[in-house]
Amino acid sequence: MVRQLALVLCFLAPAALLPAQNSQNYAREIRLHRRHYKKEFLKEERSPLDKKGVKKLRFFPPDESYRVICTFERTPEARPFDMATYSGITKPYVQYGTATFTLNGRQLQLGVYQSLRLREIPMYRDYLFIPFKDLSNGEATYGGGRYMDIRMDDIKNGELMLDFNKAYNPYCAYSDGYNCPVPPVENHLETEVNAGEKSFGGH
Repeated sequence: MVRQLALVLCFLAPAALLPAQNSQNYAREIRLHRRHYKKEFLKEERSPLDKKGVKKLRFFPPDESYRVICTFERTPEARPFDMATYSGITKPYVQYGTATFTLNGRQLQLGVYQSLRLREIPMYRDYLFIPFKDLSNGEATYGGGRYMDIRMDDIKNGELMLDFNKAYNPYCAYSDGYNCPVPPVENHLETEVNAGEKSFGGH
């Protein structure tokens, strides 16, 4: 009922008010996403954070300029490779494709990867992984980079919407003892991404 009322109000609102209304809806969407994100820490058996730690998670305010439409291109005949982790071991991945987009006035690219281990698990078969670094690392954000997750269904007609407001820290940002993938060199962005999760406030 509430959702139906909101839709009606959107159609009745003056055109000048629609961008503001859309921004409010988007900010609400990100707040809900972050609330769910925090709850997941308390469900995970090997979570690095307890309730006290979860309260120290910090985020940039939602910013729609960091939600970008990408041109997506599949990587033909990609070969599996071992992605390094910060613990020293490696994990098997394959590059699924490349996302090209414009952010902060620059044309950028990110490799999109698929875990060979998760590919064997039916419920995670369509999961894709985007580890990246940017120029905010080591200051506003975790020095080891951040991650984004998407699903294959998010890619439609050669396009993909990437939302850096949903970028999150690896477990290594909170504690030692985890095998966190190191973002490949080709996923180092030459711009600041002041969106998503900030460096952990507990350090």
